[in-house]
Amino acid sequence: MTTITRNLPWFIRDLGVSIVGQECYTSLVENLDIGDVQCIKYSLSKGLGIGIVVGGSIMKVPQVLLILNARSARGLSLTAYVLETLSYAITLTYSFRNGFPFSTYGENFFLTIQNAVITLLIIFYASSSSKKSSKLVTGAVSMAIAGVTLYSLPPNSLAALQLATLPLSLFSKLPQIRQNARSQSTGQLSAFAVISQIAGCMARLFTTATEVKDSLVAAGFALALLLNLVLGAQLWMYWGQSDIDVKGKDKYELHSVEAEKEKEIERASPAAHDPAPWQSPQHHRVATPPPRSSSATGARKWARKVD
Repeated sequence: MTTITRNLPWFIRDLGVSIVGQECYTSLVENLDIGDVQCIKYSLSKGLGIGIVVGGSIMKVPQVLLILNARSARGLSLTAYVLETLSYAITLTYSFRNGFPFSTYGENFFLTIQNAVITLLIIFYASSSSKKSSKLVTGAVSMAIAGVTLYSLPPNSLAALQLATLPLSLFSKLPQIRQNARSQSTGQLSAFAVISQIAGCMARLFTTATEVKDSLVAAGFALALLLNLVLGAQLWMYWGQSDIDVKGKDKYELHSVEAEKEKEIERASPAAHDPAPWQSPQHHRVATPPPRSSSATGARKWARKVD
């Protein structure tokens, strides 16, 4: 078997070396040494990292499609997505500037772009028709300025910002968690995105411990995993309530408001106090007894004479 593995085509060999390195490729592929624990862990970490990067490139696409198909961003917190996008951008810049392998942070590049699109969609659908264009331009320009600023920061300041991603991750999820709890619904929140984030955070904890060994990055992924688990629990608890219960509640509230408006109009209408002639109440005529006839009077007089 080793005769075959040592004579693989050059493009397969080059690809394997570029992924796991010359030492581990020789040990695991050419020599088939399945007892090399370090190389097995490293290769597993590389495989997971590549899978996360590929998955991250499409992770938020279902969320974008949900918003576009519904023409609504109901249930999505703008504050949560702004903070989450900033957290992804900081981790991306910190990892790139420190020369970490792309397989350990590559999904942050795609997630930052996708989150930026979702944030702009939330702004678009939450704004009035007259202010949509101006708010979209303001949001896009603000994102571009933030990206240039992050890339230009010195290493010490960037490390401090990476430490700040811990509270950022916390505060980016809390508004969404609170909004879900208040409305008893997850709105247009994508289940695929939440489940993918849970799996990605778990895998990232392993790849960070194996390849990077950076406690700041690992702490950020651990906190993100905990908060995504809370979102996953809310998806399970409120599943199916976004289209039935919430809409029914909205219709009931709208009906109540309309009924109150009708009552106010009736109270303020002058017709209620001073009715028009054609609205005047009908008066019932009281019947009077008919006049007595003369014959009847004469009969009574005659009867008295007889007595």
